[in-house]
Amino acid sequence: MERKQGFFSTLKEEVVRGFSPARSRTKSPGRSASPMSRLFRRKKVSTSNPEPLIARSGSLRPVGETLTPLMEGPDPDGGEIGGSKRVGSGIGQWVRGQLTRNPSVTANESGCGNRRSDLRLLLGVMGAPLAPVHVSSTEPLPHLSIKDTPIETSSAQYILQQYTAASGGQRVQSSIKNAYAMGKMKMIASELETATKVVKNRNVSRAAETGGFVLWQMNPDMWYVELAVGGSKVHAGCNGKLVWRHTPWLGAHTAKGPVRPLRRALQGLDPRSTASMFADAVCIGEKNINGDDCFILKVAADHRTLKARSEGPAEIIRHVLFGYFSQKTGLLVQMEDSHLTRIQSNGGEAVYWETTTNSFLDDYRPVEGIMIAHSGHSIVTLFRFGEMAMCHTKTRMEEAWTIEEVAFNVPGLSVDCFIPPSDLRTCEDEKAKSSSTSAHRAKVAALESSGIDNVVWKVEI
Repeated sequence: MERKQGFFSTLKEEVVRGFSPARSRTKSPGRSASPMSRLFRRKKVSTSNPEPLIARSGSLRPVGETLTPLMEGPDPDGGEIGGSKRVGSGIGQWVRGQLTRNPSVTANESGCGNRRSDLRLLLGVMGAPLAPVHVSSTEPLPHLSIKDTPIETSSAQYILQQYTAASGGQRVQSSIKNAYAMGKMKMIASELETATKVVKNRNVSRAAETGGFVLWQMNPDMWYVELAVGGSKVHAGCNGKLVWRHTPWLGAHTAKGPVRPLRRALQGLDPRSTASMFADAVCIGEKNINGDDCFILKVAADHRTLKARSEGPAEIIRHVLFGYFSQKTGLLVQMEDSHLTRIQSNGGEAVYWETTTNSFLDDYRPVEGIMIAHSGHSIVTLFRFGEMAMCHTKTRMEEAWTIEEVAFNVPGLSVDCFIPPSDLRTCEDEKAKSSSTSAHRAKVAALESSGIDNVVWKVEI
């Protein structure tokens, strides 16, 4: 068994100093106290005299050394940073401002489009997507049952049992209370297809946006991720009740619908949540992937979940997830999901957006007894159709990542590290208070209108 080193050596110092994911969310554009800071180029003060070294965040840095600040302010290209949005309003604004207009990516002969637009598209689509359905890693997996169970369901249960055993076993996974992972990534918008031509990005090495991410998880159903790519930072989180995200161009906003896990965590970093995600899946067949025969499991969001996630002119039609489990090793080697959204503008034709993401997981290695995929790559296709054929577009994006550090049961990590931004908490509290007050007034009005003698007491569940 291999145990990742380099993280615990400085963790105690950071805990004493109050280091946590929550503290890394600084409001100042020029500050970045998070673990992501080590991934960016440092500006050194050149001098002929040797400089004293100071220890901070596990590294020895010369006095006067500074980090390149992450862009948190207004977009130099003319975009505006949205303020903190009320609950659910961020998605609606993105839909109205981005999806209902003509494609913003302008094709040219040297690349796929404006670099700033490409970066927003990359982070918006691949930065912090969520899984299709709500799962709880604390709930046990269903027992293998053959009697009165369809063969597709019982086969999926058997495949999940093999996956759980191959990824470390249920006993080891149940002992995990929290987890930490840090990795590096590279993103690029590689191709744009319109009705008249296909433009490929010729300068792949120069056009790629590089950066990194940190991911924190804690039972039950809490997570926080921070990504810094191309000088911009996106962070998202969940406190078990509310999922939120913050981008430089939309500000802070919440996700509608039930609480769902982060898709990035399912990409070989959290076997227990992955097994829970496919707990209600069915086996639909087999497929050979790079010479490896795999079983295919399918899980889809139900109508109730899709309706809860829809907002305003945006209607979520389907969200399906496929998992490809190796018959040889039992591990998850590929994950594919398809997400279809219908946009109905006022007085216009409906526009459809289909997002298909294929993720390939590689380099499985044990960390404290749990098999973790230490590298992988994703291919995303964003297809817009439904209006005039001349306006149809298809954008291809790619991401490659490697995992640098993984740790489990990190000391000092608490629920305070997963608290959402204060303005979102205030809006959520106001919404709950308003709903409670409205319900109370409705009950009082009903009692007054019916008369006290005709009151029938009922227990509400």
